[in-house]
Amino acid sequence: MKRIQIIKTAAGAACMTFALLASAQTTTAPAGSSETVGQHVDDATVTTKVKAELLGAKNVKSTHIHVKTHNGVVSLTGTVPSAQDRDNAKQVVEGVTGVASVKNHLKVAAGS
Repeated sequence: MKRIQIIKTAAGAACMTFALLASAQTTTAPAGSSETVGQHVDDATVTTKVKAELLGAKNVKSTHIHVKTHNGVVSLTGTVPSAQDRDNAKQVVEGVTGVASVKNHLKVAAGS
C-alpha cells in the first residue's frame, strides 16, 4: 500500500515539474486559439495542480478521474467508486489555487 502512495506522490511531483517547465517555455498562443498565452499556461498549471492534489488526497480514489481546465473552470469526468469520492473530489479541487469553479461530471461506478 505504501508503494502505491509513493508512486502517486512521484507522479504528482512529475506532473508539477512538467507544468512548470512547460509554462516557462511557452511564448506564443496556440495557433487558431482565442486564448492568450497567459490563459493557456494558467489553465495547464491549474490542471496539473488539480491532478497532483487528487493523487495525493487520501479521501479520494482518483485513478479514473479526468481533469480539464478552461479559464479557471475545472471539469471533472470519469468514474469513482462512491458518491462520497465524487463529493470529496469536488471539495479537493475547490481548494486548489487558481480554480474559479468546478463542473463535477463524475459518475459513480455501477455496483458500488
